Amino acid sequence: MTKQIELSLEQICEQGCRSVNKVIQQLENGEVIESTRHLNESQQKILLQELKSIMAVYGETGSCELK
Repeated sequence: MTKQIELSLEQICEQGCRSVNKVIQQLENGEVIESTRHLNESQQKILLQELKSIMAVYGETGSCELK
């Protein structure tokens, strides 16, 4: 994972799990969002997979509402 992806991941996760879920949905819909605008398409795919992996933990524990 590149430093650019790591920085985006950190910025997105700092916003909380509900915001992360929203970002996941936006990326899946192909939307361009401010925190990923500087990433190319393959980097955005990597970021999306990382976000999904992180959020899978919340899904298993039920500690964050998934929508």
